[in-house]
Amino acid sequence: MKVGVLALQGAFREHIRMLQSLGVDAVEVRLPEEIDEVDGLIIPGGESTTMRKLMADYRFVDTVKEFAAAGKPIFGTCAGLIVMADRVNGREQDLLNLIDLDVERNAYGRQLESREVDIPCEALGDEPFHAVFIRAPRIRGSGPAVEKLALYQGEVVLARQNNILVAAFHPELTGDARVHKLFLQMLARKAR
Repeated sequence: MKVGVLALQGAFREHIRMLQSLGVDAVEVRLPEEIDEVDGLIIPGGESTTMRKLMADYRFVDTVKEFAAAGKPIFGTCAGLIVMADRVNGREQDLLNLIDLDVERNAYGRQLESREVDIPCEALGDEPFHAVFIRAPRIRGSGPAVEKLALYQGEVVLARQNNILVAAFHPELTGDARVHKLFLQMLARKAR
């Protein structure tokens, strides 16, 4: 398996380090044609407005949509979740539209209000996951096909729909690889 990490901006290096610590062949994806060389894709956290612009400017939008339509797994964290969601603040966005979510940008507060909390997540095992929220988006609503994997303050922070996995937090900034392992399980199922 080879996993690509969209390397336009944001925390792509941290995702690559996490994947490599698991023995996964992980590569930076900087051009749309490089997506053809990977089995799974991670869209990292960063600044969603900048990421939207760069994805459009570098012609990634259609390529990523085709990748998802082929059933290949995609994992988005924080800003990656935002650019993958169908709606932002109740309005349909014209971008990737890969998961039936309505999100609000920076909803957990500004940089100074960033936090680390332990969240229970049955999909990851008995031990709570230490989640890092940095200017995190809030999932305000989800469609019926979305599987809610973890909650924080009663709201979804980790979700999956078919081949799409999203987290409102930054699992790549922890020493805990369980969310990445969950993504790799999705890749393994697709490879069968």
